[in-house]
Amino acid sequence: MDEKVKQNHKQFAVELFNQTWDLLEKADRSQMDTDRMIHSAHASRYHWEFAGDILNIQRGEWMISHVYAALKRVEPCLYHANRCLEITLENDIKDFDLAFAYEAMARGFDIAGNEVETAKYLSHAKQAATLIRNADDRNYFLSQLRSIHEMDDLENKP
Repeated sequence: MDEKVKQNHKQFAVELFNQTWDLLEKADRSQMDTDRMIHSAHASRYHWEFAGDILNIQRGEWMISHVYAALKRVEPCLYHANRCLEITLENDIKDFDLAFAYEAMARGFDIAGNEVETAKYLSHAKQAATLIRNADDRNYFLSQLRSIHEMDDLENKP
């Protein structure tokens, strides 16, 4: 692939990923914003396929899952969470990204109302969190994990 084309893909991937975050955090998101958020998450993932590496693709799948979780759309959330976890495990991705792959599964099962699977993946996520080397990354991850309602129950168990 031509280097200029690859750079264009990378620029689009980054801009779309950042736009997705902005829309996720927007308090008064309109229906048009919601549609744009879905499309920007998918488009970012698409462009990373041409401009990034497997970690960018893994994180793209996580982002798509996170968008659908925010929208309480179970099937696409779990589909992309599962793809994120598959890519993570197949490529032996560790640290922060492994923990977030488990978080995506837990969040998806939480919105699906499946308490058993939620607890299972929260447990995996908590274990993976102990392996995050950077303390700031670990603390950030745990703050995100706590947003899953089942987390409070697990924290009180041995």
